Amino acid sequence: MTTTETIKDLVERKDALRRYLNIDSLLTQIAEEEKQTEAPDFWNDPKEAQKIMKTIQGKKSWVVAFNEVDASCGDLQVLGEFFESGDATEEEVIDQIGITQSLVEALELKNMLQGESDHFDAVLSINAGAGGVEAQDWAEMLMRMYIRYAETHNYKVAISNSLDGEGAGIKSVTMQIEGDYAFGYLKSETGVHRLVRVSPFNAQGKRMTSFASVSVTPLVDDTIEVVVDMSRLSWDTFRSGGAGGQNVNKVESGVRLRYMYKDPYTGVEEEILIENTETRDQPKNKENAMRLLRSQLYEKELQHRMEEQAKIKAGQKKIEWGSQIRSYVMDDRRVKDHRTNYQTGDVIGVLDGKIDSFIKSYLMQFGAE
Repeated sequence: MTTTETIKDLVERKDALRRYLNIDSLLTQIAEEEKQTEAPDFWNDPKEAQKIMKTIQGKKSWVVAFNEVDASCGDLQVLGEFFESGDATEEEVIDQIGITQSLVEALELKNMLQGESDHFDAVLSINAGAGGVEAQDWAEMLMRMYIRYAETHNYKVAISNSLDGEGAGIKSVTMQIEGDYAFGYLKSETGVHRLVRVSPFNAQGKRMTSFASVSVTPLVDDTIEVVVDMSRLSWDTFRSGGAGGQNVNKVESGVRLRYMYKDPYTGVEEEILIENTETRDQPKNKENAMRLLRSQLYEKELQHRMEEQAKIKAGQKKIEWGSQIRSYVMDDRRVKDHRTNYQTGDVIGVLDGKIDSFIKSYLMQFGAE
């Protein structure tokens, strides 16, 4: 594709994004909703006011992102004209093409995140599979991978609860990842992750396979109405273990929430158990545990709705042991996603948090569904 054709293609993709995102309609909606915020009684209902403010902010984020694409395309078109007249170098045009292309692709990818809960923060849980120390070490490697991914994208990470492994690694961990569309991007990570390597814990230097499961759910906020039957809820308190000073060891700051959930559609009951040791403040830990409970209840309702609307794609694998979504083969220098067939040889980079290509491949293939 020639430089002129590339510029034309990027401009056409920008125009398509304007239509897909209904930018003109969003601008009208923002103006109307901002008028509501000027009413004298707007903050009489703080909860509703916060909901409206968050809605406005969400719409503005789409407009801002599109404006960046629009401005970059405009700069590219002008630079292309300068190049044709001899007033700009080919290198300058190529650099601007790269900048514009990155912005266009990022917005095209974000356009895949139109699900009801995609804009929420995420709750990411990792559980080591069978295999003792080797599997526990793999679970900790995955935890580090997601923390590094979050840091790269300026997401905030808070570990709600973790259970150390015996000897090395972790048996399980639950993290809250807060940031723009955190759940929408990370939802593709739900499933079983398989590691194949020469184990450092094996004296014979044998090649071993380990598994760890990852679960990602949306972290709902107070603007989402979720009914919690307090008569079905109970609390336990305990002393937090691990490092943290004398206060952690002497004060029962850890909380354990037990909720007997009854499915309103099937009548089936199950106990939801949530532990939180995030802070030394028991009331704060209780508050966070309740937030995690609301997230799980919201996810159950959302899942039912999706099933009723038949939106779950027929070919999607169930999240169960043995149905790995991705394999990380260390000695072959290969990481492969079995759903999209995307793979890379940069194993170390992936384990250091560079999973954007896997997320993009998944969303471009399944995001619209």
